[in-house]
Amino acid sequence: MRKLNVQIIDLITKAPDSSLYARLMNANLASIMPQVIAIWCEQEGHHVKLIPYTGIERLEIEASDEVDIVFISAFTQAALKAYALSNKFQASGAVTVLGGPHARCYPEDSQKYFDYVLGFTNKELIKDVLKNCSPHRPIGQYLSTALQPVELPGVRERWKYIELLLRKAPWLKIVPMIGSMGCPYSCNFCVDSTVPYSPMDSEAIKEDLRFLLTKYKRPIVAWHDPNFGIRFNETMSTIEEAIPPDSIDFIAESSLSLLSEEHVIRLRKNGFKAALPGIESWFEMGNKSRTGNKQGIEKVEQVAAHVNMIMRHLPYMQTNFVFGLDSDEGNHPFEMTKKFIDKSPGAFPSYALLTAFGKGAPLNLEYQQAERVLPVPFPFLNNFEAMNVKPRNYSWPQFYDHLIGLLGYSFSMRANYRRFRANKMAIPKWMNLMRAISSEGHGRWKYHRGIRRRLDEDRPFRDYMEGETEVLPKFYMDKIVKELGEDWHWLPQGAIYHDQNAALNSKQK
Repeated sequence: MRKLNVQIIDLITKAPDSSLYARLMNANLASIMPQVIAIWCEQEGHHVKLIPYTGIERLEIEASDEVDIVFISAFTQAALKAYALSNKFQASGAVTVLGGPHARCYPEDSQKYFDYVLGFTNKELIKDVLKNCSPHRPIGQYLSTALQPVELPGVRERWKYIELLLRKAPWLKIVPMIGSMGCPYSCNFCVDSTVPYSPMDSEAIKEDLRFLLTKYKRPIVAWHDPNFGIRFNETMSTIEEAIPPDSIDFIAESSLSLLSEEHVIRLRKNGFKAALPGIESWFEMGNKSRTGNKQGIEKVEQVAAHVNMIMRHLPYMQTNFVFGLDSDEGNHPFEMTKKFIDKSPGAFPSYALLTAFGKGAPLNLEYQQAERVLPVPFPFLNNFEAMNVKPRNYSWPQFYDHLIGLLGYSFSMRANYRRFRANKMAIPKWMNLMRAISSEGHGRWKYHRGIRRRLDEDRPFRDYMEGETEVLPKFYMDKIVKELGEDWHWLPQGAIYHDQNAALNSKQK
């Protein structure tokens, strides 16, 4: 096999972003798989350059035209930027490959703009792509393994790429690790609900943790597991056998059902500083929140008490909610969330809008069958800028009125002050305040107020949201052009539109 010039672009964000939050945090949001692909390509003898795009870099300067094959990793919000980059690289003679969540959720659309589109990926599949490395146009090849890989290059092997990212993080420097693939829960709106749970090798994890202590006096590690600690005792034993107690600060997303007080005390002993549990809904997902059949205010009371218990042991907590589920009705989900905020003032609330990401989750097919999915352009499918599923029990104005009211309550001066006081350590205090007053808190409240105003004043926008027309509103078009900037001229014709029912249509063929 000839030696190739390989370029790997990790689109951490979708557009230039010089905000304070982006400068401080975006580098810490990088994915693991682009680093893994870089290692696999190097192991095959190729020359590799990895470019993490945090919104600050200028890709036209950092990316090279002297390249044989380009791998791009993208979430759906960055899909159009990925399409434009692919077109640009193909014009210079390169073969292009798309991986990441967008490739998995929208393979049919992605195949129009890439030579290869990858689903589940392992080293052998990458070797085949490198060996063939040939254009496939106008429709690219879709390649996927049956399951996700059970072994990945560890922190030691990926260190030069991790260091590249840490240099871009001026304050918090977070090392990404993963202890498992898949998830045992069956939340039908989640992309991981159909992926079998599989733990990574414990000896490899031990080696990575020991290696980190040779690089930093006190490293910070974020576990990228879909749900950390499913096999809790085994996972904790792995950490305990590898490193001294409380020598690394850990961040993990887990379910409340795993976070009993006994478990939380053990987490604290081993250095865990932040937990990000998914509460999701006051009317669904009782198996994840350890509330069984309890719903409504009874669930609020129990979850709030549970969260307060956790915060007595761990200094930072983010609680995750999803709004727009079919179980939501009236003002109850929103008012109960306000009650939760009052009862658990220290937790930072993160709100996601229900989004059907192509074929990513089983529930998406039901929405498509019911003709409830809207063709909202990819850049706005990031769980907060737009909801592409028409709500069952609300008109759009009703839904946004409730959402805006909740956001205003959650990030009011009173809520911010109570959250600041409830957190005892300096970093959680100031991080929560920064998040609340920046684009993630106040900024989203302001953004959704603008959407609500357009629902009343912009008839073409309202018709689009009602599914009465597929003509893209000027509001969305203008934002796409602005965000893509110079890359707008490289966006393939028709790429701003996609078949929102592609998953259903492909299943019916």
